[in-house]
Amino acid sequence: MSGAPNESGSNIPAFTVSELSMKLKRTLEDAFGHVVLRGEISGFKRAASGHLYFGLKDDKAVIDGIVWRGQAAKLNFRPEDGLEVLCRGRVTSYPARSKYQIVVESMEPAGEGALMALLEQRRRKLQAEGLFAPERKRPLPWLPEIIGVVTSPTGAVIRDILHRLQDRFPRRVILWPVLVQGETAAEQVARAVEGFNRFTAPDRPDLLIVARGGGSIEDLWAFNEEVAVRAVAESEIPVISAVGHETDTTLIDHAADRRAPTPTAAAEMAVPVRAEIAMQVGDLSRRSLGALRRLQVERRNALTGLARGIVDPRRLLQQHGQRLDDLGDALGRALRIGTARGRQRLTESAGGLRPQLLRQPIRDGREGLGRAALALERDFGRLQRDRRQRLDGTARLLEVFSYKATLQRGFAVIRDDAGQPLTRAAAVQAGAALEIEFADGRRNAVAAGDGKPAVRRAKDAAKRPEQGDLF
Repeated sequence: MSGAPNESGSNIPAFTVSELSMKLKRTLEDAFGHVVLRGEISGFKRAASGHLYFGLKDDKAVIDGIVWRGQAAKLNFRPEDGLEVLCRGRVTSYPARSKYQIVVESMEPAGEGALMALLEQRRRKLQAEGLFAPERKRPLPWLPEIIGVVTSPTGAVIRDILHRLQDRFPRRVILWPVLVQGETAAEQVARAVEGFNRFTAPDRPDLLIVARGGGSIEDLWAFNEEVAVRAVAESEIPVISAVGHETDTTLIDHAADRRAPTPTAAAEMAVPVRAEIAMQVGDLSRRSLGALRRLQVERRNALTGLARGIVDPRRLLQQHGQRLDDLGDALGRALRIGTARGRQRLTESAGGLRPQLLRQPIRDGREGLGRAALALERDFGRLQRDRRQRLDGTARLLEVFSYKATLQRGFAVIRDDAGQPLTRAAAVQAGAALEIEFADGRRNAVAAGDGKPAVRRAKDAAKRPEQGDLF
């Protein structure tokens, strides 16, 4: 029994092992109920239960430390071997192993210098593996259909991103909610990036934004963890890193395809401005339309110039037809006159000859004259056919070069009251009388006051000279 004399008869009380262990435990907890301990983490491990076990050491001693699961979730960074930390807690013992230890209630790096040294060491390691190489970075899609956002669902970051996207170019946004601070934040960010990459169409994002607001280096430490950096570097979907404010830099910024100084800037990088695109498209459309109109004017002017040099084919046909008629009439008269003269000479010659001697020469002469007449008629027909074929060929050639063929394609010729073609709208005065020639005929018109011609029938124009309606 506790406090009873021992078997040797001494007055020193005898304790059981359990009793002594519990007395030591209470003594330690009463004497060191709240301590701040500075040391370097050694032998760090995470149990399946979520508790953290490690040793705190300096150059002369070491003490075991433990962080219960509930407190571990509240840490702003991920502990690891070699990191110097300040631990606040209480000293107690573990009777089952006769060891004393500190139960840590809060932990923080021992100054930014220790974290910066660890950060630089990790940066050099990952850079040596090629995770930050420029050739790994991919261009961002010009206009993504779906944007995946990895951030806290309750902070101002997601609201800023959604608001900026709505202002510039609304897109479909899929939010993967994660913790952005704390001991498990890095794993959640990594799982979110990997999860988005496992999406399939039609829900697979074209672009990812990993975002968080500003804070201290401890607050942003989850985005310096290897698990998050490697997930971003290995993402098949292009990633924009928007962690912290403009002056904050994390390792995830080096692994991402683009770094944005703020979450709002990430939204601006993700999509263009819809109003600017509409303005550019409108400008290009106007320029294209203007170029087309200038081309039409140039072609119309060129066609008008060519038309001036081409004579109306009907006039040429009429001239050639008249000349053919004249030649036909002249040839007929020449044949009649020649025949009459030959007959007269024959009669005169026959008067001095005896009929019996002239019968045979007359018969021969008639036969020769008949053959000559047949030959002349044949030659005349051939000449007439040749001339008509040449005339037809000339008519077809003129028809090809005639502006009449252009009229058949939907064009029209506008002339003033003097019959001169008009090529420019500026040359038309309001109220001027116009003549419009189509492929199937001509119509009269009067130019309206706004520069647009109002075409009307001639007989209606005579009845209502003040009216400017169409035909």
